[in-house]
Amino acid sequence: MKINGPNQTNWNPYQKQINQQKQIKQNPNQDKLEISQQAKSMQEAEKVSPAREKRIEELKAQVDNGTYKPDPSATAKKMVNFFQQVETKE
Repeated sequence: MKINGPNQTNWNPYQKQINQQKQIKQNPNQDKLEISQQAKSMQEAEKVSPAREKRIEELKAQVDNGTYKPDPSATAKKMVNFFQQVETKE
């Protein structure tokens, strides 16, 4: 014969931990991805305009045909201007 005391309850010391695990399972955090405005503008800048694509195709065709003749002085002037602008920004 089993005799239980008057205030004896079903007490489980691990019940709190079990309840916490149930709450975690019920409310899982979802991952979120946010792209900054700067990153969006960088993605837009990477896109090549149709006019530029056309120019690139023309240059490729000229190189393939052997008719491409670059102007060295114009290239040098543009390089100098570019590096002068870079130095003034720093």
